[in-house]
Amino acid sequence: MINKAGRDIPEEFLKEDQEGFQGQYYRNHYEYKKAAPRVKGAVGPQKSKLVKNIKEAVEKCGLKDGMCISFHHHFRNGDYIVSMVMEVIHDLGIKDLTLCASSLGAAQSSIVPYIEDGTIIGISSSGVRDEIGRAISSGKLKNPAIIRSHGGRVRAVEAGDIHIDVAFIGAPTSDAFGNARGKGGKSDCGVLAYSVVDSRYADKVVVITDTLVDTPNFPASIQGVDVDYVVKVDEIGDPRRIASGVLRMTQDPRELYIAELATKCLVATEYFEDGFTFQTGGGGAPLAVTRFLKPYMDEKNIKMGWALGGITQPMVELMKEGYIKALLDCQSFDMASVESVNTNSRHFEISTSQYANPLNKGAFVNQLDFVILGALEVDLDFNVNVVQGSDGIIQGAPGGHVDTAAGSKVSIIVAPLVRSRIPTIRDRVTSVTTPGESVDIVVTEYGVAINPARQDLIHSLSSTDIPLRTIEELRNEAYALVGEPRDIEFENQVVALVEYRDGTIIDVIRRPKGLE
Repeated sequence: MINKAGRDIPEEFLKEDQEGFQGQYYRNHYEYKKAAPRVKGAVGPQKSKLVKNIKEAVEKCGLKDGMCISFHHHFRNGDYIVSMVMEVIHDLGIKDLTLCASSLGAAQSSIVPYIEDGTIIGISSSGVRDEIGRAISSGKLKNPAIIRSHGGRVRAVEAGDIHIDVAFIGAPTSDAFGNARGKGGKSDCGVLAYSVVDSRYADKVVVITDTLVDTPNFPASIQGVDVDYVVKVDEIGDPRRIASGVLRMTQDPRELYIAELATKCLVATEYFEDGFTFQTGGGGAPLAVTRFLKPYMDEKNIKMGWALGGITQPMVELMKEGYIKALLDCQSFDMASVESVNTNSRHFEISTSQYANPLNKGAFVNQLDFVILGALEVDLDFNVNVVQGSDGIIQGAPGGHVDTAAGSKVSIIVAPLVRSRIPTIRDRVTSVTTPGESVDIVVTEYGVAINPARQDLIHSLSSTDIPLRTIEELRNEAYALVGEPRDIEFENQVVALVEYRDGTIIDVIRRPKGLE
């Protein structure tokens, strides 16, 4: 079938109750009954949840062939949990597993052999990078991977589309009863927002920590009432790689100019007023927008109501200086944000469901005024690709891109017109992550294109000195600079499904020809 994003979705990948993408708000009134975990083995008086090692926890959970296990990625490039757990599972001979992770990257590359030998046959994730992305792209995974946004993942778990048999949750601190926090210890990651839904909906929950603390470990991100077993290990991650000193603060003139243009677009709209709400991605240009906002806020004598999402040092500094009233955090990206969520009473941890679930009753993304996002590719219909590289290999993450673009009043995409001699603006994206109807403004160093559906924004920005272009003009400029890109050739084999946040299928990803 051809879905509303214009992508051909093979019928065999549409389950009985599933459809192709039909529009960003198509399922806003969709009804579903929340799934519920089976409750078995209540912990009675004076019983201990502590087990001696991960192997004992796996055995006590009754993990068997064909089950689904889950992990979170708050430890990012410093994560040890996935590798430790999967080594134990592999040694036990358990196979045919589906791995449901909030994201996967270089730190988890040790699982590639387990994909190749059938220990892992399915992956559901909000991000896939590095060697795991290459393994999936080359068709080594038995079943097509399912790529979901952060909001889409938590919705799928709550709705029962994903049933997690055993959740393994790495925690910087935990008490013996399983009350776990992202704060404290030697592997402080700030928050544990991504794993909250896993702890509430998985049949069995294992907390793995390297720092046991006295009970009660409050306020707990993961509540002991949801935890079956607690394992103390020597190290759950590398603190040097869990959160860097600061994310990349660009000094690149091109990125700074793009950020300056994006900021001008933002402040020229009617929504730039006292109490506005804001989120930005973690790239160089999006982060720079946060820094550029301050003089404009001074000029209008206004403050930001709250900032959302993955929190970074620039946001922390703005709050300290009185420009932001509150920070709502579902991932602490750097040491400044980790410290802030530990110490500042106006810096709050929220769950991923609170952050971005499209079908609950209070996702904060739906109250966003502005979001600044990056892109690998943008096409003439304003569709955005952030998952598939220019070689066709899966090397990216929807994360909150899809959720915030749909929920915000103004979504602004920032990207260079050309990246490594490859046009960013092109006729058709390699695969669709975020549909064009969710994208309002595209900012490049060669000018700014506004989605024609947003005549209000065109009217507001036309009276400024912002260099407005059509998306076709930007495409033509990119092609004039480096030539028209050749289409990637793909096999018929579908290696991944890109699921829209509401559970419909927005695209499929096929195996690139010649990829081994």
